[in-house]
Amino acid sequence: MKPQPNRLPADAARGFGGAAIDRSLPLTFRLNGLQISGFHGDTVLSALLASGVDTLGDHLDASIGLTPRACPAIYPAGHAGDAAHALPMARTPAVNGAEYVIAGARRTNPITRLFRPGRRLGLPLDQPHLLDEPWRGRAGTRETETDLVVIGGGVAGLSAALTAARSGLSVTLLEASPIPGGHSGLFGTQEGEDAPEVSMAKLREAAEAHDAIRIICRAHAYAIRPGLVRAHVVDLKDGKPVGRVIDLAARFIVIATGSRERLPLFAGNRLPGVIGTLDAYELATRYGIWPGQSALVATSSNFAYRLAMLASDAGITIPRIIDTRPGAASRFIEFSRAYGIIQASGTRISVAECGRAAGTLSVTAEGSNAEPFITNRLVVCGGWQPDLTLWHIAGGTSRWSKARHRLEANGDLDTIALAGSAAGFFTRRACIQSGADAVDALLGRPRKPVEDVLIDPLYETPDAETAIANPVDGAPTYLDAGAEFLTRPQPRPRSWTNIFRRQKAGLTALSEAPQPLAINDVAAGVDLGLIPPEAAGLVAQERVALVALGAPEGAPSITADSPPPATEVPPFLSGRFGPEAQVVRIIPSEQRRFEPGTLIYDSADKKNPMQAIGVVLRPHGNAAMAIVARQAASNCFTVNLRDHSQAFPAKVALEEIAS
Repeated sequence: MKPQPNRLPADAARGFGGAAIDRSLPLTFRLNGLQISGFHGDTVLSALLASGVDTLGDHLDASIGLTPRACPAIYPAGHAGDAAHALPMARTPAVNGAEYVIAGARRTNPITRLFRPGRRLGLPLDQPHLLDEPWRGRAGTRETETDLVVIGGGVAGLSAALTAARSGLSVTLLEASPIPGGHSGLFGTQEGEDAPEVSMAKLREAAEAHDAIRIICRAHAYAIRPGLVRAHVVDLKDGKPVGRVIDLAARFIVIATGSRERLPLFAGNRLPGVIGTLDAYELATRYGIWPGQSALVATSSNFAYRLAMLASDAGITIPRIIDTRPGAASRFIEFSRAYGIIQASGTRISVAECGRAAGTLSVTAEGSNAEPFITNRLVVCGGWQPDLTLWHIAGGTSRWSKARHRLEANGDLDTIALAGSAAGFFTRRACIQSGADAVDALLGRPRKPVEDVLIDPLYETPDAETAIANPVDGAPTYLDAGAEFLTRPQPRPRSWTNIFRRQKAGLTALSEAPQPLAINDVAAGVDLGLIPPEAAGLVAQERVALVALGAPEGAPSITADSPPPATEVPPFLSGRFGPEAQVVRIIPSEQRRFEPGTLIYDSADKKNPMQAIGVVLRPHGNAAMAIVARQAASNCFTVNLRDHSQAFPAKVALEEIAS
């Protein structure tokens, strides 16, 4: 068996040979005792995927695929569980001879190993917090202050950095991937634009050459407030990957984090072999990874057709593209027909199941009487949601756009601006212009209109709503492809025979979800009718944004007896629970950890988020700190916290708030 069965040839067309890897420098390392092969330039994750490891673990008795958006933290051997040594699998460079472990992994069932040898990491995903990022609880080391921090190194972020630097500002740019540039290559070219690779290269080279711009790669910004950004960075020190948490003080911040790809809602939508178009494109172009020789594509967006053509040029068989839109038009659709790719319009995936042969999927289209499609891979695209996670954390607001089926930013922040796809723009030209516009807005300079010229819908059909199939009993449907495992709520069947069945821990209402939610979870909740569109922005603020910035390194430590400073109450919660809401300590009747965003009610029978009287701000020792309405702000007042479909009673204890 090939040591890297999922690696495409080095000369694969369309750049699918992997631009980031050097095949003349092979390497090996160990993860949980398993030897993994790779090349210089690989990450730990890409080497795993190339070697055929594609299964993260099991959740609700279903296998979950290992993807760039859903992968665990790793630790150097001998440091398991030590947050100071934790590393992100997707951002950690593969190093020859290294040994890593995954905390919480378990040996898989012998029968499973017999039929799917070496494919599984074996994480018991029904246990909460297994994909938490351990470094989020660490204090940050203060870096040299800069005038502007740009979060995101795509074309919008690079444009913002260059505009600011040419205006005399010092700039620090944070990019999560090893190389700045972004993913414009997936989206092709419109009339009057350079090739995406040319645009990205020009901007990257100009930014790298400018003395006023400092670029930090492998850096993930996860917390933000006006004047400060916290990020986790992976460096190579003496040839070994090390992680550190940094705090960047800045006068201004530009958020250019792009869009998150939506996950179509059908049973089996997170099985091994199911992947989004953006992840599939990045793995192929950066690392030369494409499992199997065939792929079925299911989409409600035109850009999946472009990926299908690129893959076809690289030798991958694309027998069919399933499109939810009847009679959709696009230049990419016309080109794909010339490739001989069959288009199934006006239909959607009903269910995906593991095939009989290892490494295959059985995919059934809704309303189809034909036999299920058997494929090595199912590439899906449910449309695009601007990544407003950091925007909400910073205190920004959003609202639901019915026309575009997504949450969009609403209003402004004094020292923080959005750019690119995160700001809602579609075309590459507009994203580049928006980077400069964001800097002009922050500096109070005259602004030029951003030209986001879209092709007439007659010739380029817009994205449709995310596809939603009928639920399938016993097969979970997930709302997003990230580190959370929130499933589509299903009422439990009412039958006397259910007393003999093992009840799975699925949700019956979105309001009972573990906290916090991802931005795509909120969008899916609107599509499913679980969140009123007019409340979507409020839900996103309360359930997505609660990522607290702890004290910087060297500050007095916070203990279980320390009250939180007043600044820990996010500004968007001002007035949410009345003008006289107070911060209190919540003491549960049984020992239990409550995550930020857990909603508080005055009755165990209430579930509607709009009936909540408070919300948890952060864990605090064996209790939790929360903000509650005035009627609950008294010692020993009984409240109920809803978590994982259950109501947990607790008592209120008043706290003095530091000024």
